[in-house]
Amino acid sequence: MSTSTLKDVAVDFLKLSAAGRADVAFERYAAPGFRHHNPYFPGDARSLRDAMQANAAQHPAKVLEVQRALQDGQEVAVFSRVDMGPGGSTVAVVHIFRFEGERIVELWDIGQPVPQGGANENGMF
Repeated sequence: MSTSTLKDVAVDFLKLSAAGRADVAFERYAAPGFRHHNPYFPGDARSLRDAMQANAAQHPAKVLEVQRALQDGQEVAVFSRVDMGPGGSTVAVVHIFRFEGERIVELWDIGQPVPQGGANENGMF
């Protein structure tokens, strides 16, 4: 891999997808046979890509702000704050990527709504 790291690839994939360019993200970074584990969609690349495109269209002011990105060999975890836009919610999201070479072969995601006025003085971020 050139000067980019797998963390850079994972972050770019998420930013492109959040900005309504999931088609570009998948073309650049998803491996043939890509699979994911989001329970709301079939586990293939096309289903997730289409869902990401639809979500971006539904929330055109959505902003994904990466808080942390960690790499361990061929696996990357990205912790993000996702603001769905005016009147929408904010969600803490963790994406876990598994790579083969420079391509994403597997993806997991976990999300939690950020409560208003939570009890923890440190906040979620």
